Amino acid sequence: MSADGVIESKASLWTSVLSLFASSSTLVCCALPALLVTLGAGAALSSLVSVFPQVVWLSEHKVGLFLFAGLAMAGSGLLQWRNRTAPCPADPLLRRACLKTRLMSRRLYVFSLAVYLVGAWFAFAQPWLSGAFAES
Repeated sequence: MSADGVIESKASLWTSVLSLFASSSTLVCCALPALLVTLGAGAALSSLVSVFPQVVWLSEHKVGLFLFAGLAMAGSGLLQWRNRTAPCPADPLLRRACLKTRLMSRRLYVFSLAVYLVGAWFAFAQPWLSGAFAES
């Protein structure tokens, strides 16, 4: 750990950004198509898939995608937890910047976690529930 904690704060921020991108891909793979179909916008979904065929690949590999995103989220959460009490510089301006970066990183992580959970709901829970109720 560095003496002033700046390196740890920046690392925590960048891992939060990585986890945001990883969890956002879960929305693109699963939540966005489900939302478009639910709203009756199947034509919009087919246009989206024709412009971005990678959406189909992401949907086909959703288990691996969620595992990668989950590992990124776990790593980011571990760094957030480890750096929660890291020292900040004694200089008031640098200390304020350090605390602001730490707060922004924490908020970004919580938002990423919410995005991940929404994606997981549409990828796994909703199809399972729909299948369970359709059988009864």
